[in-house]
Amino acid sequence: MFANNDDIQACLETLQNGGIILYPTDTVWGIGCDATNEAAVKRVFELKKRVDTKAMIVLVKDEHSILGYVDVNEVQVFDYIKGIHKPTTVIYQNAKNLAANLMANDGSVAIRICKDKFCQELLLQFGKPIVSSSANISTYPTPLCFRDISLDIIEGVDYVVKHRRDDAELQQPSSIIKWNENGQLIIIRH
Repeated sequence: MFANNDDIQACLETLQNGGIILYPTDTVWGIGCDATNEAAVKRVFELKKRVDTKAMIVLVKDEHSILGYVDVNEVQVFDYIKGIHKPTTVIYQNAKNLAANLMANDGSVAIRICKDKFCQELLLQFGKPIVSSSANISTYPTPLCFRDISLDIIEGVDYVVKHRRDDAELQQPSSIIKWNENGQLIIIRH
């Protein structure tokens, strides 16, 4: 049995019912929901007071999961991902099978393979990708640990994970990269 099984079960119930969660990831704390549920994604945008034209990150458990949500064969991307150790989000073209309001205007989506054990277990049991948007109101700084998250965010979600709340280690957002049409790597955020 997973050490944080009560947290996992509460998250699963919340996600399956279209709710939103506040949870620790392999980077900063995230506001999450079922990435295939348009109404849940809309709630995250509303909580963050973020315009819905600005895309959010989606977490998946492994490379093979990516193929269910993008319509490309990105062997080059998989090779790159395997060679890095810092959490890295990749922007893929031709997104599919996700909430329409989660994709950027150009049809792209930002996906990260999350290697955090809690998230891995949650993703495995949920069986679908989960949104991970930093736990802040849009235009405000990204909180680097749980104690920096505003009360508006904490009270605005349906479930707050108990795991790692006391962790005072400051985390950083992921790197973000994409490949252009010519196959060249573009670094969006280090």
